[in-house]
Amino acid sequence: MPTAIPEDAAIYHICRADEWRAAQSEGRYGGSSQDAADGFIHFSGAGQVVKSAAKHRAGQDDLVLLRVDPDRLGPALKWEASRGGKLFPHLYGDLPLTAVIAAYDLSLGAGGRHRFPPELNLVEGD
Repeated sequence: MPTAIPEDAAIYHICRADEWRAAQSEGRYGGSSQDAADGFIHFSGAGQVVKSAAKHRAGQDDLVLLRVDPDRLGPALKWEASRGGKLFPHLYGDLPLTAVIAAYDLSLGAGGRHRFPPELNLVEGD
């Protein structure tokens, strides 16, 4: 049974830096090639993004972590069961750039793990 939707103030998406630069030039972000294949843009909550990066972006450098205000996404944002029955946010449509609160470089640190911005206080969770 899926768990409750978290009360986090933001959700997170990881993309390649070139994808983010293109989105800024075009004024819209349609997601990565994997998002396009799945039919929605993948997001994680604050307690999920560290594990999501390790699972789906292991060893990848030159990434950007987008911090997004879910209230600016409207009904296109759906929380759906995924990994282990946990609810994850999925956006069915383009990500409006006005919903992006901040973008952070997500580089690799020791042991090939991603270095998350310390001010976000993200912890490995679901």
